[in-house]
Amino acid sequence: MKKKKQKSNMWKLPWKVFFVFFVCICVLFGRYCYLALSPTINGHNIKEFADNRNTVARKLIAHRGTIYDAAGDVLAHNVTSYTLIAYLDEKRSTKTKINHVKDVDMTSQALAKALNGDAEDIKRRINKGKEENKYQIELGTIGRDLTELKKSEIEDLNLPGIDFTENYKRYYPNGDFASYILGYAKTNEKEENGKIVTSIDGELGIEARFNEILKGTDGYLQYQQDRFGYKIPDTKETRIEAIDGSNIYLTIDSSIQRFVETEVKTMEEGFKPDFTLMTVMDAKTGDILASASTPSFNPNKRDIKDYENLLVSNAFEPGSTMKIYTYMCAIEKGTYKGSDTFRSGSIDVADATIKDWNNYGWGTITFDKGFEYSSNVGVSNMVQRFIDKDDLRSCLSKYGFGKTTGVDLSREVSGKLGFKYPVEVANAAFGQGIQTTAIQHLKALSIIANNGKALTPHIVSKIINPNTNETTYKREVEKSERVVSQTTIDTIKNLMYNVVNSTDPQATGKRYKIDGFDVIGKTGTAQIADSKSGGYLKGDNAYIYSFAGMFPKDNPEIIIYAAIKKPNVGSSTMLSTAVTNLMKNIAKYKNMFTEVTSTSTVQAVVLDSYVNKKTNDIKADLESKGVKTSIIGTGDKIINQYPSKGEKVLSYDKVILITNNDKNKMPDLNGYSRSEVIYVMNALGYDYEISGYGYVTDQSIKAGENTENKKIKITLSEKYKES
Repeated sequence: MKKKKQKSNMWKLPWKVFFVFFVCICVLFGRYCYLALSPTINGHNIKEFADNRNTVARKLIAHRGTIYDAAGDVLAHNVTSYTLIAYLDEKRSTKTKINHVKDVDMTSQALAKALNGDAEDIKRRINKGKEENKYQIELGTIGRDLTELKKSEIEDLNLPGIDFTENYKRYYPNGDFASYILGYAKTNEKEENGKIVTSIDGELGIEARFNEILKGTDGYLQYQQDRFGYKIPDTKETRIEAIDGSNIYLTIDSSIQRFVETEVKTMEEGFKPDFTLMTVMDAKTGDILASASTPSFNPNKRDIKDYENLLVSNAFEPGSTMKIYTYMCAIEKGTYKGSDTFRSGSIDVADATIKDWNNYGWGTITFDKGFEYSSNVGVSNMVQRFIDKDDLRSCLSKYGFGKTTGVDLSREVSGKLGFKYPVEVANAAFGQGIQTTAIQHLKALSIIANNGKALTPHIVSKIINPNTNETTYKREVEKSERVVSQTTIDTIKNLMYNVVNSTDPQATGKRYKIDGFDVIGKTGTAQIADSKSGGYLKGDNAYIYSFAGMFPKDNPEIIIYAAIKKPNVGSSTMLSTAVTNLMKNIAKYKNMFTEVTSTSTVQAVVLDSYVNKKTNDIKADLESKGVKTSIIGTGDKIINQYPSKGEKVLSYDKVILITNNDKNKMPDLNGYSRSEVIYVMNALGYDYEISGYGYVTDQSIKAGENTENKKIKITLSEKYKES
């Protein structure tokens, strides 16, 4: 009995073990079934988890298109930039090599010197990162957008724990150059699927208007990797190639753009206006060849004071340039008689009195003279005798005012033609109480340049897809139907010619005359609306001065519109100086005058080196070609010249020849320009000081007097006084 009980107990132990084992097997089997059959484990999708663990997916970034000028020179493109990072985790370092920032003080001082930053700020950032147990940190703005040169400079410091990540940024090689035309694009960061991705997006100008075309389409790459990070052979790969953005070619001629930039910046520096604006258009195609305004900005720095492009986004009261279109309207209607007379000075319109700009007028004059003198009373008479309110509104609308031009720039405004009552109609006739844009004036002027047909302005010449080399857009010359008759065009051209070229001292545009150029145009002096009082600002300089013109008269090639608001002098002379300088430079650059013709006395001359040659021989040779000479000293040989060898001058230009005599004798600088004064003074080695703008009207040491050890004070002022 005892044996039987012992045997029974011996069998109970294996059964218990078996039972425990069986239960474990069942639990494991149940868990296996759960893992195998359930789509979700502990709140996680097991399939996605497995896929993501082995799947690499990354975006293939499209290259943003390049912006070129008309000649194919780069104006905006992508460049590689670098972001500095500092590794803080001590585990990156080994016994033999330090791979993290260990010496914080030394690193901060070295980086601050290289980056022109604050060492204490860098130190604070690094220490904060260490306290937060961060693996790595960035150093903020000063550590981003670093160039290859700056990266190499920092690498040469051999700072442990300092590294770089590579990215791209938009770069504008010319800096502050056609800035409001180009606009800018900047690098933005956003989160996608839990990751930070970067993109370059246009935010102003061409960069913004054509952002989708420039940015292209990003691609996609997905593949399986092993635990070492290598692609697993013979596994599926999904690849969608990136489509690079298209390249855009502008109508901008960089040489003419530089001429314009120089003039607007000279006016900005010399006269501190609220704004300056100057735009050049090809009279036969509508291509914008150049446009600049101030205050401007550098798109690399984005030091922007105003986000609006003055060319298209700023509508202002234009002043007397609108008389072109009031006269053109009356001429086209057939009621205008230029020989008819009116009494200038003032006129009562309803309950208001309108006066001429000089307040007293010129007595009884013809309407043709009224245009030449820019008489407000003249056009006020015209809207009573030759045309009415509806005629004026219809004409201005037909010429393109009160609506957008269709130029390929963003944020174009339409201006305002809101006149109703008789005094408003009279004011509108001479450009007050209405608002226009510079681009509208260029389009309206193209009617005159194209015998009655308006051109649509363009800034984009062509767009090319770099992936296929296909031209997806090409600018066509867009001409309207005939807006006015040839007879009207001939008459308004003659009126505009007399404004600039008349021998009458009262002609308002004589400052724009250049011998041989046949410049035609109209000046404008507009009062500035006071938003607070509802009237107009007061003061000698409370005006917007403008010029609208073209040349040559009979077959215009170049149209110019320029304006300056509230310069610190009460005169428009600085504008006429800038515009005439611009026209001369354009004529030389475009070889508009290459030989003497029956209709032009202007010719181009390429200067040789005249150093060590006889003064009288060179003087005679240059003057035989129509080039003026200015001889400094009485020597028989030339020791220096301005402009230098290889420079092109036109026959109205002045060549300065410095001779080998009269050392320390003061030359007569009367009538010299600023650039000519600077050349002569530097060439002679004199100590000098220049004040004013325009041309020399006074010098502290008289011509012929001794200059030794003396400082010469030279005063520049207007060549012509405001008439």
